[in-house]
Amino acid sequence: MSEAKYPPWYTHLKEKHGAFVKALEQLGESIRQEGPIPEKTGHLIQLAAAAAIRSEGSVHSHARRALQAGVTPEEIYHALIMLTSTIGFPTVSASLSWAYDRISKEKK
Repeated sequence: MSEAKYPPWYTHLKEKHGAFVKALEQLGESIRQEGPIPEKTGHLIQLAAAAAIRSEGSVHSHARRALQAGVTPEEIYHALIMLTSTIGFPTVSASLSWAYDRISKEKK
């Protein structure tokens, strides 16, 4: 993936603290390889967690990565809507708007 796909803050962090970011990326890769959960499902789990903690940047990141793994926009929206009774409609609505932002950018 080209650096242009990363948010400016992440690119800055990667430039200034490369070893730290590399360790984080290696941790993420190790975790993905650790168990039997399929890649698409794993991305939806991480997307749901990002929504639950109300992290706009993480929702953007995990929506982008889910799309790259073959998750459809409809699956992303459905995964987020399924959280309504757990995290509440306002948080789901915000997360849907953040995912929509990322999905719209990926279609360009």
